[in-house]
Amino acid sequence: MGRRKASLAEDLMDITAALPWWMGVILAVIAYSILQNYAVLELPTNAVPGKMSHVVIEQMGRTFAYYGQYILPLLFLFGALGSFIKRRKRKHLIQTVGKGKPSNGLRDISWRDFELLVGEAFRMHGFSVVETGGGGADGGINLVLKKEGEVFLVQCKQWRAYKVSVNVVRELLGVMVTKGAAGGFVVTSGVFTTEAMSFAKGRNIELIDGSALSVMIEKARANVSICSATGKKVSQALSPTSSIPIDAPNCPKCGGSMVKRVAKQGEKAGIPFWGCAEFPKCRGI
Repeated sequence: MGRRKASLAEDLMDITAALPWWMGVILAVIAYSILQNYAVLELPTNAVPGKMSHVVIEQMGRTFAYYGQYILPLLFLFGALGSFIKRRKRKHLIQTVGKGKPSNGLRDISWRDFELLVGEAFRMHGFSVVETGGGGADGGINLVLKKEGEVFLVQCKQWRAYKVSVNVVRELLGVMVTKGAAGGFVVTSGVFTTEAMSFAKGRNIELIDGSALSVMIEKARANVSICSATGKKVSQALSPTSSIPIDAPNCPKCGGSMVKRVAKQGEKAGIPFWGCAEFPKCRGI
C-alpha cells in the first residue's frame, strides 16, 4: 500500500530524521539565528510612493520570519529526536534480534524493523546508508548504500511466504541499470528460489537469505564487541564487487586483480564485464 501524501512539515521532519541527530540540532540553531535576525529588522516608517508592493512583501517576509523562528527549529528538533530514537532502535535490533533463534526472530519482527535492522547491519560493515522506505511494505528499493564512491541498491523482503522468486531479482536489476548502480542486494528473512539464485549469478547482485543475514548480524555484533574492547573501528568488506574469484584475470593496466561488474549505460547496459578492483584509481577493463 502506498504512503499517503505528506505535508511540508512532515516532509521536513522525515528528511531531518534521515540525517544524524546532531545535524538536526545544528539546523535548528541555524534556522533560529537567521530567522530571528530577520524578524527584528526595522521596516521604513514612510513608504516611498510607487513602492508599496515592496513594503508589503517585506512585511510578509518579516511576519513569516517572526513565526518561522519558532516553528522551523521545532520541526528540525522533532526530526533530530526521531533520528536519535531510530538510531537507538537500530542498535537495539542488532543486539537482540535472532539471539537463540535466528531465523524465527527475523520473521517475527515487523517489515519496518526488518529494514532498520538490515540497514544497520550494512552500516556496521562500512556502508553509508539512506533509508528510502520502498514506498510500502515491500515495494521498490528500501536502502541506498554508498561505499568508496559506488552506489548499491537493496531490496528487503521480510515475507511470511518465505521464498523470494526470480521476479524480485529481475526487478532489482532493472532499477540498477536505470539508476547506474554498481551492484545490488536482495535481503530476505527466508530463502530464494533456485531460479532467483541462477539469475543473480554474474550480475553483481548478492542474495542474502535468512541464514546469511544472521551471520552478517553476528559479525556486526562481534565488531561492536571488538570496538568496545579495543577502541578501534573494525570494518569488514561486504559488496557484490569486492569478492575476487580464483579465475579472475589480471588488470591489463596495473597488473592487479579484476572483479566482475555490470555495465551501467550504453548498448551493453546490464551486461557483466571484468573491471579493475582498484577502480576508480585504475580504469582497466
